[in-house]
Amino acid sequence: QVQLVESGGGLVQPGGSLRLSCAASGSIASITAMGWYRQAPGKQRELVATITGGGSTNSADSVKGRFTISRDSAKNTVYLQMNSLKPEDTAVYLCNAAGIYFKGGYYLTFDDWGQGTQVTVSS
Repeated sequence: QVQLVESGGGLVQPGGSLRLSCAASGSIASITAMGWYRQAPGKQRELVATITGGGSTNSADSVKGRFTISRDSAKNTVYLQMNSLKPEDTAVYLCNAAGIYFKGGYYLTFDDWGQGTQVTVSS
């Protein structure tokens, strides 16, 4: 199985910055894509940004120009640099990863989530 561990959340003032990290561990053979989603109280989970194994990125219109997703393939880690944060960015941010892992002599697919990290933007 694959484990995802997020870090970097916290409380920040409007206009501030935070950097989230998500490290995937386990018998990973390859990662197809990693991404960040967020869920605010009373709202549905929404995509923030994703990055494929080939490095292609996609992000929500609401974060374009402010958030940047990147990855370190050697460490199976994805980052989310968040700048110019707004109160409406307040949410639990969850990491997702999909790919192939090795178990019991077989290559299997995975699509797993981290436990989430709280980001609060408030003065």
